[in-house]
Amino acid sequence: MTSDSSLKPHLTREHSLSLLKQMIRIRRFEDKCAELYTQEKIRGFLHLYDGEEAIAVGVIPVLEERDRLVATYREHGHALVRGVPMGAVLAEMYGKAEGCSGGRGGSMHLFSSACNFYGGNAIVGGGLPLAVGLALADRMRGEDHVTACIFGEGAVAEGEFHESLNLAALWGLPVLFVCENNRYAMGTALERSEAETDLHRKAESYRITSEAVDGMDVVAVEAAARRAVHAIRETGKPYFLEFRTYRFRAHSMFDAQLYRDKAEVEAWRAKGPIVRFQSWLTQNGIVHEADIAAIEAEVAGEIAEAVAFAEAGTWEPLETLTRDVYADVRPPAPAIVAPSAETVEISYREAVKAAIVEALERDERTFLMGEDVGRYGGCYAVSKGLLDRFGPERIRDTPLSESGFTGAGIGAAIAGMRPIVEVMTVNFSLLALDQIVNTAATLRHMSNGQFPVPVVIRMATGAGRQLAAQHSHSLEGWYAHIPGIRVLAPATLEDARGMLWTALQEPDPVLIFENVMLYNRTGRLAVNAGPVDIDRAAVRRAGRDVTLVTYGGSLFKTLEAAEQLAQEGIEAEVIDLRSLRPLDIDTILTSVGKTHRVLVVDEGWRTGSLAAEIGMQIAERGFFDLDAPLARVCSAEVPIPYPAHLEQASIPQTATIVAAVKAMFGKG
Repeated sequence: MTSDSSLKPHLTREHSLSLLKQMIRIRRFEDKCAELYTQEKIRGFLHLYDGEEAIAVGVIPVLEERDRLVATYREHGHALVRGVPMGAVLAEMYGKAEGCSGGRGGSMHLFSSACNFYGGNAIVGGGLPLAVGLALADRMRGEDHVTACIFGEGAVAEGEFHESLNLAALWGLPVLFVCENNRYAMGTALERSEAETDLHRKAESYRITSEAVDGMDVVAVEAAARRAVHAIRETGKPYFLEFRTYRFRAHSMFDAQLYRDKAEVEAWRAKGPIVRFQSWLTQNGIVHEADIAAIEAEVAGEIAEAVAFAEAGTWEPLETLTRDVYADVRPPAPAIVAPSAETVEISYREAVKAAIVEALERDERTFLMGEDVGRYGGCYAVSKGLLDRFGPERIRDTPLSESGFTGAGIGAAIAGMRPIVEVMTVNFSLLALDQIVNTAATLRHMSNGQFPVPVVIRMATGAGRQLAAQHSHSLEGWYAHIPGIRVLAPATLEDARGMLWTALQEPDPVLIFENVMLYNRTGRLAVNAGPVDIDRAAVRRAGRDVTLVTYGGSLFKTLEAAEQLAQEGIEAEVIDLRSLRPLDIDTILTSVGKTHRVLVVDEGWRTGSLAAEIGMQIAERGFFDLDAPLARVCSAEVPIPYPAHLEQASIPQTATIVAAVKAMFGKG
């Protein structure tokens, strides 16, 4: 057991000077940043930490090097105290290649894998689920780490705040939640935005031990941090610290600060953390004016060196613009084994389940998490029986908190796990859009390759079950618009069985869309079916007269249409895209070069559709191969209706595909 005395700061002269120096270091650095901003050396948003220095200085050194730190967008002080070199921080703010994020992130996105610093997050509250996922990975591996997550009081109004605290408490995760309550979320005072202004009480409602601490007193901050970190290491459970502080400067350098009186700011400045601690130290003879002068001189020298480093830095060449959108090095494509003559009758649902079982058996880092994946067996019964087989650690039921558990899966992946996140249906994924688009898709790029996100996210998609407008979306085309992620649409039993394992080897996030109308589809599958290549489209039917391009739930309608067209003398070649991002446009162009006509069948809405993108790429690269205008069959521009006849009329059908092709040949 740790003695009580070890949990208290030891205010020796050396330690006191260290605390004071670190606070002055942050303050003077940011003063210089403000000056550089007015000179347009630093651009974009610049959020300064002036007044809150005691929190970074009191909390972060209590963590060990092995511990993890997730910050907010006001994170210059966090990075400096965590050990990120000042020159690398300033060069990042300049946008130079020598910056700690290679110039890719700027002021709000400082990263350092060497310092276990997982960076700032420009989305308010966006780092909370990430921290939960990092801690989840540590707990599942039995590693004695603490993940600290720093955020402002504005984040407590976000759903991700509540989802993250609930998950951390529910699963007993070693997260230190650090709320920097500076009383203003941008320009809105806390009293005007929160019914309960004692923010630590929100944590208490989740049965998380919490404290409210004077954030302007660096000694009190450090003492609270020591208590919290000790408790987390002893219990493995989360702890919440609300530090009541104040930012002296504007929310950002764009802010005119019309929402608060100057007198209020000056009153708080008089009791700021530096003047308060420095006055106490000098009054008690612990430090002297000469000590303070020496600190100021040393800090000034470090800042001058940092400015020189940033000024001398280089701009990243234009040729590397797309670097670190995806991993430069990917695993080799899986060896494709010739299918065995021995087959088994199996459903699409069972093929997906077999893929999950294989993944869990082959890699102990893999686990399945999502709503009702455990005892319920999954909304579409894909994971039925897996809880009994693999246990609740690896078949992990989650609350109905899509952003929270998706973000946790992303965090676990960054920490080295290989999670399979199941979002029940594609429409629910909209609640997790922030984590998918703003974290999973961007983190590798913004961190200059330091933090890849090898997560796999599965979801059901499509219409046809009379579930009405809110449960019948086909949004995979939306996701295919986003660089940084891979988007797969398995249609065949072989792909349902084989895509998952290949996706789990990817160093980047992969989204897998399973069409709801395929789950009950059955067929024969080779008993040795295994991983498949996820980079190539597949020609499912050869033809000479027209190319039909499709994917997912529309594949079998398109194949049926091709058979009907053959009876009328039109031989259609059918291409199954399989991967929606990246698109295998070369396979499409090869086919178009042979058939000279193309029809794209896409269950998404026509306007802004994936079909439109495919058509444009064909026009750009294969226009002179075309003997007829490009054509497409998409869903009608209407929310999917409930009545069966209207629902069927609103999505692509075999008859509409046949009619569209015949029109290309002038046949009514």
